[in-house]
Amino acid sequence: MLNFSYSQIKNSRNPLTHADEDVELSKDFFDRSKELLEDAKNVHVSGDFFYDEPFVTGNFTVEADVVAPSTRSLKPVKLHQKFNFTENYSEVEPTQEQLDEEDTIVTVKDDKIDLQKAVEDNLLLSLPSVILTPQEKNEGDFPEGKGWKVISQAAYQEEQSNKENPAFAKLKDLFKDEKNKE
Repeated sequence: MLNFSYSQIKNSRNPLTHADEDVELSKDFFDRSKELLEDAKNVHVSGDFFYDEPFVTGNFTVEADVVAPSTRSLKPVKLHQKFNFTENYSEVEPTQEQLDEEDTIVTVKDDKIDLQKAVEDNLLLSLPSVILTPQEKNEGDFPEGKGWKVISQAAYQEEQSNKENPAFAKLKDLFKDEKNKE
């Protein structure tokens, strides 16, 4: 586990506490992420903690090879993830003003900063919202069933632009009567 002491970082004579570790993801992580992630290997975190009153702040870069289900077909897709994240750690509950100003503030318990959990959580947050197999990207195939089909955004917009508005269709008939009277 990747645990660091809040008080040691806060009181250190060195301005930075460096972390450069391979991460073995926990069974609990895979249990809670089973619908989002099928596998993750070669997970590596590097970065630094520093004290900037009233927080210990960590800036990290994570790289990982993951397998996630396609959002279209649920087939496994291999991805290489590389992302950065920053978290602030506090010994006391943050004030509402601090929560409004900072992106992430984690309250430290028992003087322990759990970098393992931060890496696991941010790995899930970094997954793209649309994941496609190479075939799905190239062919643009969409699933369909009885009475329904998935279409691309472009096809939807084209369909909508060609569709006649029923309210305006009734107005067309209104003008036909006036032309006939003349």
